Amino acid sequence: MPHTRNRNPSPIPEVTWDTGLKEMNETWKGAIACLGVAIFFVMTIGIIYWQVVDQPNKNWILKGSFSGLIWERRTQTLVIQTLTEDKTFAEIDVENVGNTDIEVPFVRNMCWLNKTEFCYTWDSVAEVKISLESEEDSDTECYSVTWTPIHCHVDLKDCFSMVNISWYGGASVHALNWPINDANISMQPFTVSDLRDNPSGFGSVLERYFLGSSGVSVLVAPNIPLHVGMESRQHYCLQTPPSMERMPLEYTVCVGHNIKAVHEESMNRLSTARRELPNMDVLRLPFWKLLANVDSGAKLERELRTFSNRLKRLHLEGVIGLDEHSTALLANMDHSYLNGKKRTSKRQTRDLPFVKLLNISITLSPYLSVDSQPFQTSVQAGFEDFWLSQPSGPQGRLVPMLTQWKGKYCVKLNITNPKATNWFLDKVDSLHSHLGMEYVILEGGEGNLFEDHALRPPLASVGDEYITRLADLAEKIGDNTIVTSGTRSSHKPLFIRMSALQSDWSYSGLKGIIPSLLHHSLLGYHFFIPDAVGGSFSAELVADDELFVRWLEIAAFLPVISFQTPPWVFENEWVLNLTRFYIVKHHDFVVPLILKYAEEWQEAGNPIYRPLWWLSPNDPITFTIDDEFLIGDEVLVAPVTEKGALQRDIYLPESAFQWQDTNNAQVFDGGTFLESYPVGLGDVPVFVRRRS
Repeated sequence: MPHTRNRNPSPIPEVTWDTGLKEMNETWKGAIACLGVAIFFVMTIGIIYWQVVDQPNKNWILKGSFSGLIWERRTQTLVIQTLTEDKTFAEIDVENVGNTDIEVPFVRNMCWLNKTEFCYTWDSVAEVKISLESEEDSDTECYSVTWTPIHCHVDLKDCFSMVNISWYGGASVHALNWPINDANISMQPFTVSDLRDNPSGFGSVLERYFLGSSGVSVLVAPNIPLHVGMESRQHYCLQTPPSMERMPLEYTVCVGHNIKAVHEESMNRLSTARRELPNMDVLRLPFWKLLANVDSGAKLERELRTFSNRLKRLHLEGVIGLDEHSTALLANMDHSYLNGKKRTSKRQTRDLPFVKLLNISITLSPYLSVDSQPFQTSVQAGFEDFWLSQPSGPQGRLVPMLTQWKGKYCVKLNITNPKATNWFLDKVDSLHSHLGMEYVILEGGEGNLFEDHALRPPLASVGDEYITRLADLAEKIGDNTIVTSGTRSSHKPLFIRMSALQSDWSYSGLKGIIPSLLHHSLLGYHFFIPDAVGGSFSAELVADDELFVRWLEIAAFLPVISFQTPPWVFENEWVLNLTRFYIVKHHDFVVPLILKYAEEWQEAGNPIYRPLWWLSPNDPITFTIDDEFLIGDEVLVAPVTEKGALQRDIYLPESAFQWQDTNNAQVFDGGTFLESYPVGLGDVPVFVRRRS
């Protein structure tokens, strides 16, 4: 039958390829559909692979108002980022927990009912709990981290990356840098030690506080044993030693919009006690160390008379500092008087008033020679518990622990014993009656005698607890006391003496002054006595007059100027005149600034001496400048720290300000470099801030 079709009403004639085209369209539609399914399948596989394999770091486990915590399973790190993921605050390597050969999958929060906590058990080795403190109106958010070992003998260790972050804080070290990223320190107990005896250890000022330029801080709990190690430009690590007690590793990580905001929050957490000012009269006069190699009190008196007369004649009056040996010589001159007996020497009676007329500082320590009469008397009287001791057996008698101090075998005061501390305070009172000293330097708190003997210390002497208690003892002596080590004591009315520096241009010498200044200030120790002009690591006098002058120019802007090398040893009269000039400059210009900002510190906790990022917390240039510093917000000091240099580059922070050179009245915009700025040998570039 012929195929019949309806007539086409269209005037356009029919064409023969119409049917063929339809058949081709159907064929292509099928091919395209198959291709689409294949592409969809490939894209799905790709997305799954990208999410699961190639993007393991997008596992948010906690979220705050502007930051969140991410688990990166491939690198086994906890990462704190902004919620937009455009900024990383910190990366914490936790690969030391559990089996590092096994890749840990996406972690599951065992505290799923609470959105502000994260809990997880790591490979049946340790449990972690992270709590988030977040407030909508706050500029900071804090993550409290607690690792708890499930078994005994587990060492817990977390490492914080130094890549792309400048870190500050922790402890002062030999050849201190600012920031601390270049430090290489083996894992060791995080306790204060004497850098003369242990140059690879941690020095005079130490706090369990680290600050990062990304706007992050780390505060470690004070009541746990802690070891710290640093690998240059890689990371620093916190570790608890393995023990039978399953000690946790506890710390808090705070993040903020910039480094200044998070530092202010951290200081509020660290400074829980009321801040008290020490005796600010310490600022007003220079300290002159008397180097007297004598063996009797009478000879020492003659040295004192000669030295004080020379200072007076040259108009360099100040405080004359006596070391511990000289202090003992003067104290023993009238030994019968100190024991409450009648004086027998007319010469001693006649000479003592002269000593009382001088401004002197004496030096004491908690050590006592085993050859001394007071120690022999204490043992005979059964007062062994006056000294750090150990029982000779389960029911045995206490035996004082032997150690060395300045070349002598000694015992160390047990400051947990109230009777022992009262005996020491009575000794100070007797010395004050005898010598009339203005200041007491209390040194020798560093180290832990029990750990040195590989003994388990009592709870009252764990870690740096001795230093903390020694600060309490110093506070009882009075606000005219100077200590040589500090931890958890920045709020006390005490001055602290910085560690001795070498007489050279390195970071162990002159270049280390400003990093040490910024480190002390960051940790809250604003009232310090820097090392003597020219360095005092060696008892030798400084021979390089250029080093002496450049050192003097820095010291003039610090709280106190101290000397071991007197300026008259140089043949150039100009050095002596310059010393007088900077002593006056310190008294008239610097001291009023310190007094002004000391009140601000007491009220708000803001530091007196500040790094440049204090004014420009979002300016990366300021994060690594270690040869300039601020006094408050209004004075910038940029001394020369290179040998032979008569010019230097200077960075002026904060574009909203202008800075005026006090030497020539020139005004410069903030936020700019002054390249090859001329600086004469006797000059220091000092700029005061002006509003634009």
